[in-house]
Amino acid sequence: MGPLQVVGSVFAAGFGVQSSRNRERDFKQGRFGIFVAAGLVFTLLFIGTVYTVVQLVLNSAGD
Repeated sequence: MGPLQVVGSVFAAGFGVQSSRNRERDFKQGRFGIFVAAGLVFTLLFIGTVYTVVQLVLNSAGD
């Protein structure tokens, strides 16, 4: 599996739209460690994005 396929699968799984065909492909062809690492990076980016948006909204509401 290429890096773009891994990233695409992690994003799709993270948002709950992963197809069963792609999920089966991931389990057959993918390596567990790569998906764990990509999932951790995705989770950290998601949390960082949500935190940043909340801070921007709170700062603009206080002005």
